[in-house]
Amino acid sequence: MSPWRFVVVFGVVSMLADVVYEGARSITGPFLGSLGAGATLVGVVTGAGEAAGLVLRLVSGPGAERTGRYWAWTIAGYGLTVVAVPALALPVGLAGACVLVIAERVGKATRSPAKDTLLSHAGTPMGRGTAFAVHEALDQTGAFAGPLIVAGAIAWHGYGAGFGVLVLPGVAVLAVLVWLARRVPDPSVYETGAEGPRAAGGHRGAPLAGLGGVFWRYAAFSAATMAGFATFGLIGFHLVDAGLLRPELVPVVYAVAMAVDAVAALATGRLFDRWGLRVLVVLPVLAGAGTVLALTGSVVLALAGAGLWGAAMGVQESTMRAAVADLVPAARRPTAYGAFAAVYGVAWLAGGAALGALYGHAPAALAPVVIAVQAVALAMLWPSVGRPRLTSAESGRSR
Repeated sequence: MSPWRFVVVFGVVSMLADVVYEGARSITGPFLGSLGAGATLVGVVTGAGEAAGLVLRLVSGPGAERTGRYWAWTIAGYGLTVVAVPALALPVGLAGACVLVIAERVGKATRSPAKDTLLSHAGTPMGRGTAFAVHEALDQTGAFAGPLIVAGAIAWHGYGAGFGVLVLPGVAVLAVLVWLARRVPDPSVYETGAEGPRAAGGHRGAPLAGLGGVFWRYAAFSAATMAGFATFGLIGFHLVDAGLLRPELVPVVYAVAMAVDAVAALATGRLFDRWGLRVLVVLPVLAGAGTVLALTGSVVLALAGAGLWGAAMGVQESTMRAAVADLVPAARRPTAYGAFAAVYGVAWLAGGAALGALYGHAPAALAPVVIAVQAVALAMLWPSVGRPRLTSAESGRSR
């Protein structure tokens, strides 16, 4: 199978999976509320899920690296997600629903470092920025369609139908994934001239040792960017709280933002292959402008801000992930991807909480704080902008 075809098929897997879990996430809050949960419990459960989905990658990344069984970790993670989400259609009660919501995020944590490593190998001959961009564009196609499918099913026959309809794309996820794993059991063969992770035998010693100062500086830049980047939960809350939109229109805004995400991923991914880290200069600009505009009192500016928010997500989910593979040896990528996601994820959770507090208690300070944080992020990136990228041969050696 050619690298292009591998990336496209893997993107179809992610697209189908996004139909499942993004469709479910678009209604998680109202669903838990229908079971008797209050705002505090909804916040705790969804926050715990996001934390689990990010911090647990510090376990799954080194675990995939030590075992070398990247397909096994990937299939297990997708399997947990596509089982947990449709199970919400069953009469599991509030406690069971809370467990399943968190389990879906654990599935993402389980698969993500191994999945990104497999994709990075296939992206070597075609350009990693392009590979991650194509994957993200297909992924976000599912994120756009999923909420709309679930909304239609709920309108037809309630929450049970909304979650139950997700069984079909869930089965398709596993069928396509298993077929792909059998066709290409070791995607590291795409990365000619580099020592594959299986041959490298994993890293001995402390799990996070040996990733290098360049990687950690890049992770710090990503953390600073996400600390000044609002979550869509806060944006959606503002759109309704400020009387700019009716609640039922918020999922439509989210779906459009996901469409912008896909376009931005394709554009910046191609540019990354030409210009390297220079293209990431746009991320603090998009993240800062999107956050500030989305939280204004004008519906036009708020919707424009939501579009910029989607563009920032496209850069973050594709180009930033592609760059990680250029900063560490090939054998360390699973651990690097896990550490990278945990760092920016914790920063985003902390920043999201801080921005929420500013929104509620000191709204006039929100825009200056966001601009200041993104200026710091841009300053942190600047020294790395002209840094030469790792070649395939160099990426296979420890540094």
